[in-house]
Parts: sequence; structure tokens; C-alpha cells
Amino acid sequence: MIDCAACHVPDNWTSMRQPLGFDHDTTALPLIGLHAAVDCRSCHTSMRFDTPVASDCVACHSDVHAMTVGNDCSRCHTPQTWLVNDIPELHEQNGFPLIGVHGNLSCVDCHKSDNTLAFSRLGNDCISCHQADYLATQNPNHAGAGFSSNCVECHDPMGTGWNTNFANHDFFPLTGGHEIQDCARCHTTGNFTDASPVCSSCHMTDFNATSDPNHAAAGFSTDCATCHTTGPGWTSSFDHNGTSFPLHGTHATTDCIQCHANGYAGTSTTCSACHLDDYNSTTEPDHASSGFSQDCALCHDETAWGNATFDHNNTAFPLHGTHTTTACIECHANGYSGTPTACSACHLDDYNATTEPNHTTAGFSTDCASCHDETSWGNANFDHNNTDFPLHGAHTTTACIQCHANGYAGTPTACSACHMSDYNGTSNPNHAAAGFPTDCAECHSESGWEPTTFNHDQQYFPIYSGTHNGEWNTCADCHNNSSDFSVFTCIDCHEHDNQNSVNNDHSDVNGYSYNSNACFNCHPNGH
Repeated sequence: MIDCAACHVPDNWTSMRQPLGFDHDTTALPLIGLHAAVDCRSCHTSMRFDTPVASDCVACHSDVHAMTVGNDCSRCHTPQTWLVNDIPELHEQNGFPLIGVHGNLSCVDCHKSDNTLAFSRLGNDCISCHQADYLATQNPNHAGAGFSSNCVECHDPMGTGWNTNFANHDFFPLTGGHEIQDCARCHTTGNFTDASPVCSSCHMTDFNATSDPNHAAAGFSTDCATCHTTGPGWTSSFDHNGTSFPLHGTHATTDCIQCHANGYAGTSTTCSACHLDDYNSTTEPDHASSGFSQDCALCHDETAWGNATFDHNNTAFPLHGTHTTTACIECHANGYSGTPTACSACHLDDYNATTEPNHTTAGFSTDCASCHDETSWGNANFDHNNTDFPLHGAHTTTACIQCHANGYAGTPTACSACHMSDYNGTSNPNHAAAGFPTDCAECHSESGWEPTTFNHDQQYFPIYSGTHNGEWNTCADCHNNSSDFSVFTCIDCHEHDNQNSVNNDHSDVNGYSYNSNACFNCHPNGH
């Protein structure tokens, strides 16, 4: 309940307190602007102040705009006045700023309706208003030429008329010599859609009139842009470095006609096409008789003929040591083409003249590089360790001739080939009588004959220790087959040569057999 005194005075019901005691700002509709002067009964028609009253604009205000701008008056109007002072801003918010000539128009110029206060929405595209203007064009006929209906592509929205200085010609930039104001120079048919961007469509007369050089006779491309810029005066931009034959050194200052005497189309890029006379006139060395390649770039650069840069190290025969100071003719006496790279091609006389050792009689390889470097013959670097018989121990100090008395080719690597006399001269033990193998390496190292690595006690059977120490005289006491030391006898050395007696002694031994191998199986240490 609201206290009557909040609004009425005690004198009568019709006179109201000023100001009212009720604060309308606590409601959904604060009374500001013109709303503050409105009689309460204008909104509260039933005089029941506890009945809710709608706070939206259309609840009290008739929509004179016929719902063309929505039902929220506050979008354009304020409680202070119905007048709208920010129409340009409102248009900008709607995506169509009123700039240029558009800023001077009356609303009804665009928003045409029987109700001058109805502002039906229009499209923001130019053609929404200017369709008739577009269709009425004659110079040029926009529709006939297929022009875009988006006016701002060519016309300035800030301007005050249809004249244009910035038609969007980006598809064919109007720069340099193309920067002309007379469209008809290129658009000769009156149709702005059929002009070709191909150079020859406008410049074929220029092409045929050329003389320095004659483009037609030279077979030049009719695509002017491959050589010329759009600058005035046919400024040439041809860059030879963009072709398959870049120009460097003296080529960059050579007159075009020297290479293109027969035209520009299909000009050969091989050196000999221009320089065969130079090639044939050479004397030091004579390139033709020497069989030199006609590809000048293999040896020469493009600065001068004297800067020959032939690098033997990039060929199949790099030069090192004394080869770097050897005169070319010593190896290339028969020409430069097909010169063999084998050592013997140049050094067979040196090979045949050797005496220490005599390479020929020794059967040495004619590949000098297998022993010698390119510094001097004295630096022989034959490495026996790269052969099938590496040298270790006493072999490293043995004179070559001791093993290679019969030559160096096919020398056997078996120990007996050199050491048979050592083998036969043995006495402790006598290797031949004992039937020892002739492969010395089985018992001996290359450092010396002694100590040997043969150890009867550790490897086979204890004869230098235990019960057998001192019980034998020669190997043959046990090894009764002199050609095979894997054969031995136990029975012949012991008292148990009576098989019956031995059998009786071993009657309870599982797997017993009367033979030496069976004895060894049970008595590996001689016990």
C-alpha cells in the first residue's frame, strides 16, 4: 500500500504534492525528459497503481513508421525530443554511411513510400538505388560492356557526380605507357569486354616495324612483356640471365648480332657454335690435334681465354706430388683424348729398369701406386699387412729375398715353404720322427721359436707333472703311431698287459673296455 500523502495534499484529492513523494526511478521506467511532465493518468488509466503498466515504447506511442524501423523508439529518439539528430551515425551503424553526395539527400529520395515516415530497409549495394542509372549509361554502356554493378569499383562515393578518375583496371594495370585517359585507344569496338590483354592485339604494327633488331625476321616472341616494360619508349627489360644462357664476363658486352647472326630463335648455346675458329687456331697446346673437348667452359671462364681453369683433380686422374710439375706433353704425347690412367702407360720403362728388387723377375704388379706414392720412387709404402700374409714378430725384420727368392708373384704362405729346414733340424723333440705337423704356427709364435705354446700337461695329458713325470723317455713311448699323434697307448707302458688280470680288476666298473681310450676316459690325469 502507498500512503495517500505521498501524492495528495490534505486540502483536496485533485491537488497533487510537488514534488510527489513516490520515486518513479525505482520502477522499470524512470521519468526523465518529457516523461517527467506527463500526467500520471496518461499511463495509469485505471488509477490502480498496483496494476503493472508496460514500459516499452509502443505501449504508449503509436508507430508512425509502420514497423519499418522496429518498435524500439529509443534506437533513434530520446525522452527529451522526437527529433533525430544523428541520422548519419544511424546509417553508418546499418552499414551505409551517408558520405559524399549521399549526405545531401532527403530521406524520401531513397526511402520512397506513400507514408513519408515509413523507412523500409533498402539494400546497401549501389545497384539497389542505381539500377536505372546503370542501365542508362551510354559512354560506355555498362550493361553491354559487362561492367560490374558495384559502382564504387569505378566511382568515388565521396564525389558529387558520376565522373571517375579511378576505374579499377587492376586486371590490366594502366602503368607507364599504358597510363592513358582515352579508353577508346584500346577499347576500339565500344564494347569494354572484348579488348584482349595480349600485347600483339595492340602492338603488332610496332612489332613489324622494328629494325634494331628486326623482331619478325629474328623470330622474336610477339609477347612484348618478355623483353619490354610498360615504360614510355619501349624500354627493354630483356634479361639474358633469365634464359638458359646467362651472360657473364665478356659475353655481357658482346654485341647481340655476334651470336644471333642467324636470328634469335633456336640459337645454340654450345661454345663451339661461336668459338670453333678460336678452338682451331690454338697452338699452346693445339686443341684440335690434342683431342681437347670443344666445350670451352671445361677449362676457360668467360672473362678471358688466358684464364684457363682446367683442374686435373676434377677428372679421373687427380695430380699429386711430382705429377703436378710434370709437363703435360710427357703424358699426353699422343693427345689429350683417351689418355690412359694406368701407371704402366707412363712408367713401364721405370718398372723394367728396377734392380733392387727387379720388379719384372720378381713378378711385381705394374700398378706403381700399390707400393709407391707420387712424391718420389724412394717412398715405397708397400704394406705387407694388407696382403694375405701380414708380418709380425721376426717376420718384420726378415729380408724380403729370404721368402721371395723365387719372385714376388705367387709366394706361398705356408710355414713349411720357408721353414722346412728348421723343421727337419729339430731334435728336442725330433719333429719329423715324432710326426709333428709342419704348420709351425700351431706351437710357435712369430717372435721366436721359443717359447712354444705347446703345453702337453694343460692341453692333453700330464706328462711333466703327476705320476707320469719322469716315467717316459720319448714321445714314442705312448704315441706308437709316428704319423698320427692322436693315437696313443696306455696298456703298452703299464703292467696291465695281461688283459685277463685287467678285466678281473675292472669287473665292477660300468662301461669298462680293454683299450687305451677307455683308460684315458677314466684316468684323464693319469691316476
